[in-house]
Amino acid sequence: MNCDWVSKNIQLYIYDELADDARYELEQHVARCGECAKELKSARDLHSVLSRMPVQEPSPNLLASSRMKLQESLETVEQSGFWRRLVFDPWAWWREVRFAPAVAAIIFIVGLAGGIGGTYQVMKYRIPVPTSGGSQVEASMISGIRSVSQDPGTNQVRIKYDTVAPQEVEGSLNDQRIQQLLLFAARNNYNSGVRMDSVGLLSQQPQEARAREALLYALRYDSNPGVRLKALDALGSYVKDDVRVRDGVLEVLLHDSNQGMRTNALHLLGPVRADSSVRAVMQQLADGDRNQYIRSQARTVLAQLPEID
Repeated sequence: MNCDWVSKNIQLYIYDELADDARYELEQHVARCGECAKELKSARDLHSVLSRMPVQEPSPNLLASSRMKLQESLETVEQSGFWRRLVFDPWAWWREVRFAPAVAAIIFIVGLAGGIGGTYQVMKYRIPVPTSGGSQVEASMISGIRSVSQDPGTNQVRIKYDTVAPQEVEGSLNDQRIQQLLLFAARNNYNSGVRMDSVGLLSQQPQEARAREALLYALRYDSNPGVRLKALDALGSYVKDDVRVRDGVLEVLLHDSNQGMRTNALHLLGPVRADSSVRAVMQQLADGDRNQYIRSQARTVLAQLPEID
């Protein structure tokens, strides 16, 4: 037991999240160490002040934005030293976790939720897809989509995909099997050209709930700006009636790395510029966005809005 360990675990101690043996050792250390005793007293005083303050509920827009940022971070984060220690030195990792039951509980809950979520996803996509030989294969067994194409002037779509061996299916864009493969390609394929073709076809039916979900996913998380732009164009007409689309377009305006995407998102928000969430974003952009055009346009929009009493 040392001062550094105590400093890192004082908050867990205050919230009764330490195991009994670790709690006892921390109390014994604080009794002997004046500096740690002062730090504990300061932390307790802060906790007391915070506990008397009213709790404010986060706004729906903040929740939506935070969830999207969390999802994006989880999908793009690189494996850190924590994972290397877990794989190559599990006992060192366990020595840290055994004094932090709150962390252990979180790991258990995340693992349980991941198992349930994985099972749900597998069951969700158990839709039979015909192979070129006439047999059936489940979408959960598809390893990748090779190509997506539409016959010119028709509603017929041809999709080549891989299981153990390459397969191909052909059918109408309205065919549920074709739609299932397009949804798979839009979310999971490593080929940006295939994702572009899939999103382009899904854009023809944005009124379908699952197609719109896939377009929103592509808008927020696809690494290719061309794919994101296709999704943005397809969703633009729904910004007024679907709050999820509105939140997605606001997220693009605030955080997308492509300035063309941000400019298009700004123009799409015209019909809902009086909305409180849109007004707040415009004010944030007008106050100091890094892009001069975006900053100027946001100020113009705000100047045209009526004053709020």
